[in-house]
Amino acid sequence: MTQIIVAFLTGVAGPILVMLIKAHLDSKKSPSDMVADAVEIGNLVTTKIEHIKDEFSADRVWVAQFHNGGHFYPTGKSIAKFSVFYETVKVGIQSIQNNFQNIPVNLFSKSVNELLENDIIEIHDFKDEKIPTFGLKYIAEESGCKSGYLFAIKSIDGKFIGTLGLDFTKRKTKLDIESINHLAVHASAIGGVLMTHLQK
Repeated sequence: MTQIIVAFLTGVAGPILVMLIKAHLDSKKSPSDMVADAVEIGNLVTTKIEHIKDEFSADRVWVAQFHNGGHFYPTGKSIAKFSVFYETVKVGIQSIQNNFQNIPVNLFSKSVNELLENDIIEIHDFKDEKIPTFGLKYIAEESGCKSGYLFAIKSIDGKFIGTLGLDFTKRKTKLDIESINHLAVHASAIGGVLMTHLQK
């Protein structure tokens, strides 16, 4: 009987107690801890996208994340939106971050669906009519983008949480398969960083 009690305490009660203590400590986090966490994650992601910009000679690299942007009336159902939270640009290149805040996902349903299904959008020439642009051509013209690459950022369990984007504004750029695969790895790494922050 003693062995059963010990087994229960170590196998069931122990992990539950650890979870309860962790939840209690997390709920007691001060605002300064949350600010410090946000700054730390911001620095990690910004350093990563600056590295990507330099490594691939991109003119603009950005990360958008999905979030709850309010509720539908009268059901109260959450409105799925996205915002560009991180961006780095070369000197003289137009920023897009302020233009992409609280954007309803349904406005970009073609491109979001493509990323959901295939994890990547490659557009090496926005003016080439044979290349599908998934509703992004107008945005490219507005932001001066000649070539663009988008990568789905997903959590470890496959949830689509955001997008990594590379824009080339000075010249058309066709990336090879090795570069594409390398960028997909970068997108996965950013996903890991973002999920660490979201789960804190």
